[in-house]
Amino acid sequence: MHDYPQSRHIKSKPLRKGIFQRAMVGEFASNGLLVFAVLLGIVVVSQLIRLLGDAVSGRIAVDAVLALLGFSAMNYLPVLLSVSLFISILLTLSRSYRDSEMVVWFSSGIGLIRWMGPVLWFAVPVVAVIALLSMVLTPWALLKADQFRNKLESRDDVTAATPGMFRESSQADRVYFIENVDAGSNRIGNVFVQSNQNGRTGVMVAQQGLQETLANGDRFLVLLNGTRYEGERGQHDYSIVEFERYAIRIDNVPVKPSHVGVRTMSTPELWRNPTPWNLAELDWRLGLPISAALLAIMAIPLGYVNPRAGRSLNLILALVLYMLYNNMISVSNSWVGQGKLSHAVGLAGIHAVMLLITVLMFYRRVKLFSLHRLLANRHRHQGAESPGEAEPNLPAPIESRDTR
Repeated sequence: MHDYPQSRHIKSKPLRKGIFQRAMVGEFASNGLLVFAVLLGIVVVSQLIRLLGDAVSGRIAVDAVLALLGFSAMNYLPVLLSVSLFISILLTLSRSYRDSEMVVWFSSGIGLIRWMGPVLWFAVPVVAVIALLSMVLTPWALLKADQFRNKLESRDDVTAATPGMFRESSQADRVYFIENVDAGSNRIGNVFVQSNQNGRTGVMVAQQGLQETLANGDRFLVLLNGTRYEGERGQHDYSIVEFERYAIRIDNVPVKPSHVGVRTMSTPELWRNPTPWNLAELDWRLGLPISAALLAIMAIPLGYVNPRAGRSLNLILALVLYMLYNNMISVSNSWVGQGKLSHAVGLAGIHAVMLLITVLMFYRRVKLFSLHRLLANRHRHQGAESPGEAEPNLPAPIESRDTR
């Protein structure tokens, strides 16, 4: 008779834990995806506006905008994932407090420390992705973006020319304008070329043009059925020459070597060459996943919301702590690069301080919950011991009879 209730109680505990963990992880994921999509959209739009401005001014080619946009977005992914992880946990816990769901979970025996289970279950895969991005993929993306820019800058003048736009040559002695390009036949239409040779300005206009490469590798822009205007109008040496074929030599631009900076170096290269700035970059890459994990745990006590007080106080405090944490990481990395701080202290110092702050916040919150529970039990015990007020003796109700 005593075995059945005990077995039912034992089986209900893991079932309750599974429901709790699945519910919380699902809400973490939905909020995280929403926050990440919003942040990524903001970054992509801002970078796209900047790249389009560079394309309009002629600094980069139009067909290179999407590739550079992808490399630039990958550079921001570790920070965006860290912020999304922190905000998603914070929003979920704040909503649970506001909707009084926390009272239900606490009444079910799930204390504040037990929230670390679903939080870590959700945060560990995200932190692993952040570590992969910061240690491997982001340096690779920055290196490829630098190589791609150098490749674009090394293109010849005709190849780099954009239809419908004036473009100056790399030697600043010619200006090209191409109205349209026929990719199938390698021909260009309505070509305008202004050149400055031997102190004389010449303008050539042709209906068509094409590129030719000789056996020795020399390349020429051949203009067909055009006119050349040379000199200044009104002078005696001004001339107009019509031609059927006119070849302009295209100077080859050497490919610039890729600049291997600190941010584009791979993580093993940074470790093999331990200069101060290389160690500072290594601290930054290692600090991104560490800070993401600490922020995820810190969001548990920060998510507390008093329904009777303002609902934005915890969000403001969380924003201040995040900005302070991020700025202190940047400052410590600068000090490591300048030699003012050692590599070990720069890596572990600020994270140890934030870990201590997190432990103190947990202690304060758990202590407050324990104090409230103790006061509630004392009031309940005093109420049970104090005699209740005697109910007044009321006369018995008079029964009514039907006299009809």
